[in-house]
Amino acid sequence: MSRSAHPAGPRHADVLPEGHYSAPPADLNALDPKVWAQTVTRDEDGVVTVGGIPVTRLAEEYGTPAYVLDEADFRARARAWRTAFGADADVFYAGKAFLSRAVVRWLHEEGLNVDVCSGGELATALSAGMPADRIAFHGNNKSVDEITRAVEAGVGHIVLDSFQEIVRVAHIAQSLGKRQKVLIRITVGVEAHTHEFIATAHEDQKFGIPLAGGQAAEAVRRALQLDGLELVGIHSHIGSQIFDMSGFEVAAHRVVSLLKAVRDEHGVELPEIDLGGGLGIAYTSDDDPREPHEIAKALTEIVTRECEAAKLRTPRISVEPGRAIVGPTAFTLYEVGTIKPLDGLRTYVSVDGGMSDNIRTALYDAEYSVALVSRTSDAEPMLARVVGKHCESGDIVVKDAFLPSDLAPGDLIAVPATGAYCRSMASNYNHVLRPPVVAVAGGQARVIVRRETEEDLLRLDVG
Repeated sequence: MSRSAHPAGPRHADVLPEGHYSAPPADLNALDPKVWAQTVTRDEDGVVTVGGIPVTRLAEEYGTPAYVLDEADFRARARAWRTAFGADADVFYAGKAFLSRAVVRWLHEEGLNVDVCSGGELATALSAGMPADRIAFHGNNKSVDEITRAVEAGVGHIVLDSFQEIVRVAHIAQSLGKRQKVLIRITVGVEAHTHEFIATAHEDQKFGIPLAGGQAAEAVRRALQLDGLELVGIHSHIGSQIFDMSGFEVAAHRVVSLLKAVRDEHGVELPEIDLGGGLGIAYTSDDDPREPHEIAKALTEIVTRECEAAKLRTPRISVEPGRAIVGPTAFTLYEVGTIKPLDGLRTYVSVDGGMSDNIRTALYDAEYSVALVSRTSDAEPMLARVVGKHCESGDIVVKDAFLPSDLAPGDLIAVPATGAYCRSMASNYNHVLRPPVVAVAGGQARVIVRRETEEDLLRLDVG
C-alpha cells in the first residue's frame, strides 16, 4: 500500500495501529444528528452553527475551551421524557450529570423534578426555585448537616442507602418534628453491561443495601418501625450508559418480589418504585440509544406485568434520566494548538483544554466523536488522537478519530455529547481554569456558568 493511498492519510505509514477504525467516514464535514445537538448545522461558509450562531463568533466572544449548550435541545429532551411517562409517573432529572440554576429553572418550567446527591446540589436546586417537594436526595454517605438541611427544606424524598442512614434520618426528622418520606435503595444483583466503575447494582460496590441474604427486607422492617420515617417505596439503579433493557427487566422482577414480601409480612403495599436512570446516549455514530417513549413503554410494561403476577397494585414509577437529557445537548469547543504526526501510528492534535474539562476518557475509557467546525475541508482524512495540555500522557480527549489532514493550529474543533459529567467532573489540574457553559437559543447566547479566573483560584489559596 502506498502512503498516498493510506486510509489514515499521508501522515501515516503503511501499517495502521491495531484497533483503529476500519475506514474513515465518507464525509468528514458531515455532522451525525444522532451525536450532535438538534440545532447544530453548517452555514453556507462551512462554519458550524448552533442555535443560529457560528462557533467562530462564540469562540471570539467567550473564548475556548467552552461548553456550548443548546437550550432548545435540552428543553425538547426534557419534554420528551415528561410526555413519555405521563402524569402517572415521575421524572427526576439526575443533577449529578450537570446542574446549574439556569438548568433547574428549565426543568421546573418543563415539569420535571430533580434529584441531588450533595448539599451543594441541594443548595443549587433550592436557590433556583425548584419546590423542595419535587427534590429527591441521594448519596451513600450523607452528612448530618446535609440530612438536616434536606429535612428542614421539606424535600420530597430521601433515598436511604445504609442501615446507619435509616436511623440517622429518622432521628433527625423526629428531632425536627417531621416525618420524612423515604425510599430504600437496594442492590438487586444485576450485572449491567457497562464499565465496571459505573455499574451499580452488583453486590460488591458501595451503593445500596443488598437484596441477597435478606438485608433489604431487614432494612424495610427497621424503616417501618421508626416514627420519623414514612417509607413509600424501593429504589433500584443498575448502572449508567446502558442500552439493553434486559437488566431493567431482571431488576424490576426482583424489586417487585421484595414488594410482595413486604406486603405478605407487614400488610403494607408500598406505593412507589424508582428504577433509577443510566440510559445511554450516542457518543459516536455506532451507538444506538432508545427514545424516551420506547423506554417508558418498556419499563411500564415490565413493572405492570410483574405486579399483576404478584397480585400487587402497580406502584407509581419514577425514573432518573440525567445524561439522557443533557448529554447530547452540549459540545465542547476547542482551539487546535500543537499538531504532532507520528509515522506509523497517528497524528496527535493538542487542544487548549483536556482532562480538566473532560476526565471521562481517562477515567472510563470513554469514546467520543470530534469534528473540524470553523471551516470545511476536502483534504484526505488522517487518523488523529485529540489530547489536552496537561502533564499526563493519559490526558486524552478523543482516543482515535479521523480529522482532515490539513488541520492547522488556530482551527476550531468540537467534541459533541459532552453535556453530562464533563463540567460536573471538571477540575483545576495544573491550575487550569474551568471553562464556561454558554447556553444558546434562538440566535442568542448567554453565559450560565462563567469561566473561572486566576482570581478565583487565588481567592481560595489563603496562603
